[in-house]
Amino acid sequence: MTWSFSLGRILGSELRVHVTFFLLLAWVGFAAYSSGGLAAAVENLIFVLALFACVVAHEFGHALMARRYGIKTPDITLLPIGGLARLERMPENPMQEVWVALAGPAVNVVIWVLLVLLGAGMPLETLAQIDSTGPGLLNRLAYVNLLLAAFNMIPAFPMDGGRVFRALLCLKMDRVKATRVAALAGQAVAVGFGFLGLSTGNALLVLIAVFVFVAANAESQDVTMRSVARRVLARDAMITEFHALSPDDTLATAAQAVIHTTQHEFPVLSPDGKLQGFVTRNRLFAALADETPRSNPATSIMEPDIPKVRLTDGLEAVLDGLHKGAPAIAVCTAAGAMVGYITRENIGELMVLNGR
Repeated sequence: MTWSFSLGRILGSELRVHVTFFLLLAWVGFAAYSSGGLAAAVENLIFVLALFACVVAHEFGHALMARRYGIKTPDITLLPIGGLARLERMPENPMQEVWVALAGPAVNVVIWVLLVLLGAGMPLETLAQIDSTGPGLLNRLAYVNLLLAAFNMIPAFPMDGGRVFRALLCLKMDRVKATRVAALAGQAVAVGFGFLGLSTGNALLVLIAVFVFVAANAESQDVTMRSVARRVLARDAMITEFHALSPDDTLATAAQAVIHTTQHEFPVLSPDGKLQGFVTRNRLFAALADETPRSNPATSIMEPDIPKVRLTDGLEAVLDGLHKGAPAIAVCTAAGAMVGYITRENIGELMVLNGR
């Protein structure tokens, strides 16, 4: 998502567009212009933009329903394969998850009803000509909204239908097992999508298949990690033996630390042991590749906004901080001195040692 940019905030969520979305617009415009001229290109571009407005409305359906249960949606990103609402977390109450999942397709059904009331027709030939300008803009949008609602309800976790499937499984089994079953089912459907897309030459369906397959596995792992995290404290998972930098150290000193240790993150500690930030190996490599003078202070490439937790905080709070993009989470005493830190890598090691 680093290749996305903001269009502003709507209803409390940041609306972002991935740069590859413009590749889709360019491809649609070029294909329509080649076959039907400028008028066809303009109409098809308007159709795609209207379609993605419906996709945004679909994602805000999820976001607004999640807000009812106290769950925020920091951002919604438009991709060529659709929209992605990033909820802070999914509700763990099965019925709440059902309502959040159903809210998106319900928005598409409402849009379909409104378009029909505005005069959209539903002749069967529209479905066969959905990619041409012949059936008319309203007719095409009406059909596409019904297709979006139906497609999203396919039980391919983590699509909306897959989330409903997982929530129903949670009524009979624990959340970790239910997620694992739903993820395996979603990956099986994704394989079917992939074969269908390859056999018909539908690149978009292949992309959706890849996304569903990868996302199902990632969310299954996340739910498993959170299950373990509820039983583990920060002090049980933190790295306690590490090389720290001082505020006076230079990039040359940091480079030597990279060579002589296996660390990827180096805390910068003040003389009283309080954390000022982290210098990461990636930032150091980037600075040296740009020929930044090695005599520059290491703090010039430091990431200062590092989340902090206490020794007795649960590991789930650490996961939340890592999911927001922090390179590490500092574990500090009540007085503020850093005594350890936690990274994605050592949480992964913890998962292995716990047999997960």
